[in-house]
Amino acid sequence: MVGAPRIALFIDGANLYATSKQLGFDMDYRRLLREFQGRGNLIRAFYFTTLIESEEYSSIRPLVDWLDYNGYRVITKAAKEFTDATGRRRVKGNMDIELAIEMLELASHLDQIYLFSGDGDFRPLVEAVQRKGVKVSVVSTISTNPPMVSDELRRQCDEFVDLAQLVQKVGRDPAERAGRAPVAPGGPANPGLERRYGIRQGDEPVEG
Repeated sequence: MVGAPRIALFIDGANLYATSKQLGFDMDYRRLLREFQGRGNLIRAFYFTTLIESEEYSSIRPLVDWLDYNGYRVITKAAKEFTDATGRRRVKGNMDIELAIEMLELASHLDQIYLFSGDGDFRPLVEAVQRKGVKVSVVSTISTNPPMVSDELRRQCDEFVDLAQLVQKVGRDPAERAGRAPVAPGGPANPGLERRYGIRQGDEPVEG
């Protein structure tokens, strides 16, 4: 795409998942990638998430594996498990530092960044990237009550993109899902991948 702006996506996985659920739709990560490939020269599409390594099976692992093979750069780390004062098992972990490092390192090669998060902790990061001459667009929503994006982050960014306005472009099509035939014996091992994330095993790789 000659002359198009060089762009990158930085997706806070947990935040995007929570936002889409609050809006009542399932994210289709293939459609998401294609939507933003049409907005410029997509250099990278990062997806950041924590994993609970002590669990034999985690519902997020199939998504992470699929994204890794289909045009996304996945950055993960182990979440920390602990027991609180009441004896309840808790999980703690975020990817803020990892996201910040990748964004600052890549900023000099970009014209525009799309940050998929509403976390106000990213405001200083957005400001630092803007000082490098990069336009920053924040993708979240103000259509929920309360909004999923902090006011300070909205004020700092150059452009706010409400995810509610992108549902028809990046959301999973319920009709397509309902119309698909059941998985036959010997077919994909995890049909839940399609239900949960809007992707299916056996898809051809996305052109990066």
